[in-house]
Amino acid sequence: MNIYTNRVLNLSQIKAIGFDMDYTLVEYHTREFEGFVHQSVLACLVEHKKYPKEITKLQFDYDQVIQGLVIDRDHGNILKLSRFGKVKQAFHGTKEMTYGEIKKTYKNQVIELDDSNIQSLDTSFSVANGVLFLQLSDLIDSGVLKTDYKTLSYEIKEMIDLIHRDGSLKKEITSNKEKYVIKNPKTAEYLERLKRDGKKLLLITNSDYLYSNNMMEYAFDPYLKDHKSWRDLFQVVITFAMKPRFFTGTSTFLKVDPNTGLMENYEGSVASGIYQGGNANQLQADMGIEGEDFLYLGDHIFGDVVSIKKTCNWRTALVLSPLNEEMQGIRKSANLQTEIQTLMEEKIGYEHKLKKENDRSQMEKINELNTQISERVQKIKTYFNPHWGELMRAGAEESRFADQVEKYACIYMERVSDLNNYTSDFYFRPLRRYLPHELQP
Repeated sequence: MNIYTNRVLNLSQIKAIGFDMDYTLVEYHTREFEGFVHQSVLACLVEHKKYPKEITKLQFDYDQVIQGLVIDRDHGNILKLSRFGKVKQAFHGTKEMTYGEIKKTYKNQVIELDDSNIQSLDTSFSVANGVLFLQLSDLIDSGVLKTDYKTLSYEIKEMIDLIHRDGSLKKEITSNKEKYVIKNPKTAEYLERLKRDGKKLLLITNSDYLYSNNMMEYAFDPYLKDHKSWRDLFQVVITFAMKPRFFTGTSTFLKVDPNTGLMENYEGSVASGIYQGGNANQLQADMGIEGEDFLYLGDHIFGDVVSIKKTCNWRTALVLSPLNEEMQGIRKSANLQTEIQTLMEEKIGYEHKLKKENDRSQMEKINELNTQISERVQKIKTYFNPHWGELMRAGAEESRFADQVEKYACIYMERVSDLNNYTSDFYFRPLRRYLPHELQP
C-alpha cells in the first residue's frame, strides 16, 4: 500500500529510526488476539471480581468496536466523535442510540479527551475492551450485573492489565505463534536495507525483554540475509519502556543481559546496548542526534505519536492496520459518494429557491432528495464497519481519530513493510489542502 503524508518528511535527514514492536514490527491477527483477551477478561472478572459465571458465555464480536472510539463512563455509552469533539454516533450497550437520544444526553456538548470520565479506545489492543464494555453494560441494564458503568470500565481495564502482568497472555501468544503472529519477510528486508543505508535502528517497546526476544526471533530471524539475529539490526533496544512516560519522564535505564533477561543498575552512555526503562532525553543526548533527526514508528496514536510530537520533537509515523479495509470501502463506495454530492448540490438549489421565493412546493422536491441521499448513505455504510462505518469519518466530518492522525503523524501506513517501496532518502510531500474559500473563488 501507499504511504500517506500529512507533512513534509525528508528521509535523507533522518539519522535514527525507532520502532515499536507489538502491532508495528510484529504484526498480529487482531481478531484472534482480541478474542483471547475477551474470553480471558471474562474469566478474570468471575474469579477476581465475583461477576456471575454466565458472563463467560458471551461471544466475541470483533466488528462491534473500531479504533478511535471513546467510552463515556458515566452514561455507559461508547461514542464516535467528530474532529470538533461532538458526538456523531453512540451505542448504549449493544444497541445504537438514535439521534434524539444522543441529542437529549449530550446536548451538542464538546467531549474533552482529558476528562476523567472519558476512556479512549485508540489501538488494536482496545477492541476487546470496548466489546466487553458494551456487552456487560447490557447486563447492568437487565439487572444481571450489580454494578455501575464507571466501576465496570475500571474493572475491565484492571483485568486486561492483569492478564498482561501475570504472564497468561504472553504464554498463550508464545505457545501459539502460528495462530496469533503474522509473518512478513518484507519487514525484515526493509530493516536490513535501512541498516545498509547507514540508518541507526532502535527498538523501543513496552513489552519485556524475554517476550520481545521471543517474538522478534520468530518474526525476523528466519528471513534475515545479512545478519544472524534481529539484535544485530538494532543499535539500541529498550524494553518495558513505559511509553508515553519514556518520552515525557526522566526514568533511569537498567541494563539487560540478553542471555538471561536479568537487569542491573546502570550509569553511562546508552548510545548502544539493551536496556529497560529510561527516557528519550538521555537517549537523544547520548546518541548525539537532534530530535528532528529521529523518526519513530508505532501503532498507538497517543503513546507513540501525540506524546512524542508534544515533548520530543521527533518525527512520527503511525502504523494503522485497519487502513486496508478502509481503503477498500472508499474505492467501492466512490460512485455513491459522487451521486450524493450531485444530489446535495441539487438540494441546495431548491433550498435557495424556497428561501428566496417562499415557494412551499420546493419542500416536496427537497424531501424527495433527502430520501435519495439517505438511501445512498445507508448503502455506503455496508462497505465499512457494519456498526460504526468509516474509521476516519464521523458523518460528513473527519472523526476525532482522523484529526489526531492529521495533526500528529507525519506519515501513516498500513504496515511497516509499506516503506520498503521507498528509498531511504525519499522526500515525502503532502498534497495541497484546500480551505473552503479556495474551492469557491
